[in-house]
Amino acid sequence: MSGNGRPASLAELHDTVSRIAGNVERVLVGKPDVVRIALVTLLAEGHLLVEDVPGVGKTSLAKALARSIDCTVSRVQFTPDLLPSDVTGVSIYNRQTGGFEFRPGPVFANIVVGDEINRASPKTQSALLECMEEHQVTVDTSTYQLDSPFMVIATQNPIEMEGTYALPEAQRDRFTARVSIGYPDPQAELAMVDEHSGHNPLADLRPVSDADTVRRLIHTTRMVHMAPEVRQYAVEIASATRQVPEIRLGASPRATLQLVRAARAQAALSGREYVVPDDLHSVAVPVLAHRLVLTTEAHAARRSATDLVHAVLHRVPVPQANGQARR
Repeated sequence: MSGNGRPASLAELHDTVSRIAGNVERVLVGKPDVVRIALVTLLAEGHLLVEDVPGVGKTSLAKALARSIDCTVSRVQFTPDLLPSDVTGVSIYNRQTGGFEFRPGPVFANIVVGDEINRASPKTQSALLECMEEHQVTVDTSTYQLDSPFMVIATQNPIEMEGTYALPEAQRDRFTARVSIGYPDPQAELAMVDEHSGHNPLADLRPVSDADTVRRLIHTTRMVHMAPEVRQYAVEIASATRQVPEIRLGASPRATLQLVRAARAQAALSGREYVVPDDLHSVAVPVLAHRLVLTTEAHAARRSATDLVHAVLHRVPVPQANGQARR
């Protein structure tokens, strides 16, 4: 794994990502689509929110992805009494030197696993805002840069309200994608029982890549070509969410950027050097749905954010290779 900083080829990207996916799927059985979105988020150098009911493998997904890459990893168990300094770090007075020394917190890692993020207070949740957006931490007027790659993988239970604090819109908007794992099908659950009942597959998981390689893969992903009409299509999709009557708060410009980055990652995973509209369709729901704030009428009609994203994709004309658009 070369450290010379040259971009990786698409063949190397596909080989490396396939090995990471195989590693993760040893732990999360029967969920290839969930693993794909996690890898898209990694290549887009974004952050992943895993939101689902207890016991379906949220933390296992986060741990498996982290252990598949030989880089610095930290885990934060979010609780109501957790303080912002427990996440970012704190300055401690050193009697020998007569000055303050900064002790980095767990956020100073390549991959940060935040378990049950909605159990922390809004003040502590806000400690991640600067980290996730600017890849830096400011403590006592001093700013410290975070190493690349930097990825936050957070989990939360969407149905339990006791002792939890809902993520504010500003926090949700910083997550590139959200995935819901869901229950496995009977065959996958049977395979899990056979393989996992007497043994934890996480214990045997070994890294199949490293931080330097991931940096090169991210650089390669950024170089994937996106034609002007496809970029325009991404903007039109995001803009359309702001005009739907059932949506009170549509996708932000940050969401548009993340949609473009995720589409490039999806194209790279597919072995293409260019983005097609289908790439935007593949990532639109994971990237956009969790950012939308629906109206009371939409909730009353039992319309979900996922339904509304699909409706937007159906409504916005798809660009064609000849410059024409189809509906």
